[in-house]
Amino acid sequence: MRTDQVAPAGAESVRIRGASLEARGLVKAFGDTRVVDDLSFRIDSGMFLTLLGPSGSGKTTTLRMIAGFEEPTAGEIRVGSQAITDTPAHKRNIGVVFQQYALFPHLSVFQNVAYPLQMRGRPKPEIRSRVDATLGLVRLQGYESRYPKQLSGGQQQRVALARAIVFEPPVLLMDEPLGALDKRLREAMQVEVRHLQKQLGITTVSVTHDQVEALVMSDVIAVLDGGVLQQIGPPLEVYRRPANQFVADFIGESNLLSGSVSAAADGEALFTTAKGLAVRLGGGSAAGPAHMVMRPEYVRLGPAAEGAANRYTGEILEVLYVGDLVKYRVLMETGDELVAKTLAPSAGQQWAAGQRLGVGWDPSDCLTVNT
Repeated sequence: MRTDQVAPAGAESVRIRGASLEARGLVKAFGDTRVVDDLSFRIDSGMFLTLLGPSGSGKTTTLRMIAGFEEPTAGEIRVGSQAITDTPAHKRNIGVVFQQYALFPHLSVFQNVAYPLQMRGRPKPEIRSRVDATLGLVRLQGYESRYPKQLSGGQQQRVALARAIVFEPPVLLMDEPLGALDKRLREAMQVEVRHLQKQLGITTVSVTHDQVEALVMSDVIAVLDGGVLQQIGPPLEVYRRPANQFVADFIGESNLLSGSVSAAADGEALFTTAKGLAVRLGGGSAAGPAHMVMRPEYVRLGPAAEGAANRYTGEILEVLYVGDLVKYRVLMETGDELVAKTLAPSAGQQWAAGQRLGVGWDPSDCLTVNT
């Protein structure tokens, strides 16, 4: 995939030819501890993959192995048709944006971005042209002579990104690239980086523990825990159909109830909680102990619950306003507790603590995962 971005007059455009990226059976062990354990995945050219997981899940170690900063204990890494597992980091031609940006404080913006080209021995006219074009892409024209200490956090992030793509690498790696920014700027940069990545068609792997960031920016999310791949797939699939209890708990907010699955009289699957709440399920639920997973936004309250295949009566225990959303903690008649999430009403509070009302959802709104 090749995409040309229109550059400022007199400057050449930045052209990226992304490449597929594949990990085959990656293992990284420190002594007897495997921090990455038999990890395999493949993404096509131009895709954005996020490695998502808590601290200690192996995501940064995986990124460092792809970059060449860590040597795998076992396994193979391929960029396009080429195996790069034994290739030194400086010869992999991979762009890297570090967590703290790692800008040279004594070099100007122009010199920081030019550095990778100078190390590759590119002629001065080409360096000037490429740096100008890249700074245009990240909206830093006019900042060439400034130094990192004269820039905001968002501007420093753009310089780091420009330096990582100026030599047109087929793969870009980013280690918590937005972690040092405040919430509002981080959210703006998520969209900006995603748009730039799509414009350039550069294959990108990013590491984060921020679930919202992963959902917003990614084509594919790989969820890691304890060095083991728990699930990999498009954001909507990972969010709506978590593969196990860990993924359901880690990504977004979930109602997670323990119980068991059995066959109902009409042949459908029936989930019964430990406290006795009986729930009709969609297809594909195997009999036996399980957890039922349901996102709070799928729980319908009051009149909205009428007509739901699973309908009950509950009591509002607590009301929490979260910006444009309202979260309700609901006590079911069996003693099970659920969280429901709705849009905030335009005027006043729709439901109040202590109020009894209908609660419902459809079988397709919930699924079971193994205990």
